Amino acid sequence: QVYVEESGGKLVQAGDSLRLSCVASLRIETNPITTYPMAWFRQTPDKRSEFVGAINNDGSTANIADSLKGRFSISRDSAKNTAYLQMNNLKLDDTAIYVCALRANKYRSDRTYLAEDDYHYWGQGTQVTVSL
Repeated sequence: QVYVEESGGKLVQAGDSLRLSCVASLRIETNPITTYPMAWFRQTPDKRSEFVGAINNDGSTANIADSLKGRFSISRDSAKNTAYLQMNNLKLDDTAIYVCALRANKYRSDRTYLAEDDYHYWGQGTQVTVSL
């Protein structure tokens, strides 16, 4: 079975910081729970989907969208099967539903995956609202 769940979204003020969490687990018959590449995407109020950041299966490689570098970072605790999105100096344009994704198979451990089509399982999302 697969389990992907985000948490941590809330209403914040511009300039605040916020950390989102994504707990994921995937049990395959021939391969017990292990770690997989994960990513964060966001859906803006006008329904655009944007790549936010991605991290490889062991946390040694990560990417953040160019427009978010310097403010956002992604990390993971593999022992807890949890990925984190740290967001600093939040802006009004960061208001979105933040969705976590997991790539279940055929991955290289030395790279991240940046496209929605690269991922097989998705959470329901957590709402982040930034106000003045």
